[in-house]
Amino acid sequence: MKRNRRRGAVAALALAALVTGTGSGFAATTTPSATHAFNSASASAPAPSFHGTLPAPTGPYAAGEDIIHLTDASRPDPWVPSSGPRQLTVTMVYPAVPGTGTPAPYMTLAEAAGHIQRAKIPASSGITPQNLVGITTQAFAGARPQRGKHPLVVLSPGFGDPRMMLTALATDLASHGYVVALVGHTHEDSGETLADGRTPPCAICDDPNLDMNTVTASRALDVSFVIDQLTHGNAAWPLAHLIDKHQIGMAGHSIGGAAAATTMIADPRVRAGVNMDGTFFPAPMPGQINRPFLMLGAAAYHSAGGVDNWGQAWASLGGYKKWLAVTGANHPSFTDVDLLEEQAGFPTPPLDPARGIVITREYVTAFFDQTLKKIHSPLLDGPSPNNPEVLFQSPGAAPR
Repeated sequence: MKRNRRRGAVAALALAALVTGTGSGFAATTTPSATHAFNSASASAPAPSFHGTLPAPTGPYAAGEDIIHLTDASRPDPWVPSSGPRQLTVTMVYPAVPGTGTPAPYMTLAEAAGHIQRAKIPASSGITPQNLVGITTQAFAGARPQRGKHPLVVLSPGFGDPRMMLTALATDLASHGYVVALVGHTHEDSGETLADGRTPPCAICDDPNLDMNTVTASRALDVSFVIDQLTHGNAAWPLAHLIDKHQIGMAGHSIGGAAAATTMIADPRVRAGVNMDGTFFPAPMPGQINRPFLMLGAAAYHSAGGVDNWGQAWASLGGYKKWLAVTGANHPSFTDVDLLEEQAGFPTPPLDPARGIVITREYVTAFFDQTLKKIHSPLLDGPSPNNPEVLFQSPGAAPR
């Protein structure tokens, strides 16, 4: 089943389209099988004055941000071996003291230009790389960190999507006391700016024969390497002392959500995982994951009894688990994309984009609070009148 891959690839065009207004990027249409494909012929061009703004974090802390570059000398790049060892760019978002640091850009100029090129956004749209760089992230570069140790959450984006599409979630988690590692998977999206200044384009996005199981396996290696670099004695990040290396979780969107399961199978350090609207590649087998796992997806195609392989995965999960289906959501509803599309004047799904971000933030944070911080969250006990869109799924019983 390649639906995940198509959604993710389109999504990357999406932000690029975000650039023009589609995303997940900015999209003109939404269907269960191919969400948010940018159609420049049918979508209205966003206003040249477009300036995107992500919602402020809801926790007591500000969100600090650092960019780090890592090289795995033991592993050649899986997609472009001639490029040498695997290189990764990671955005670290951490609990910070309010009022410190300077506003962090959404992406580099080269990353923004890559999005525009891959999405084939016409110059007449008025969207420029500077528009994308200037999106208000609510994160602050060089901000003074809060004291203490905090759980680490690794975030992995959808296939074809750059890491910054999960910025709204990352900043909110940081504001609630988490250190977040937002991983850019090189050669799997429209471009991540590396340590040497290069921003290589996607090497595999247009391969019709790509086995997505190899993508999740590669991402599991990426994530384990990032965890190594952040938790070993000579850590690659100056603020690594903020991390509680015994409390690590992972969440991902689309293929990134599938990779969360694959990573948990391979790396016992990841104590809790979240799949946001991604087909599992492959679905876990019984006994492989006996730690907490959250499945959070669009009700249109990720409800119990749906055509995806979530039912198979659910039956195999052996630990604390929750399956939540969100009515009115589309594939990018769990990312920054729909909100930015709306701000650019593009059509949006039935679920209000701001609600999509609120729901994603609240339930993902509640899940990690309960599983990593051991703080009980009533939000996960059952349906909430404040979130009527969220349906608790229990295969074999009526959804609540």
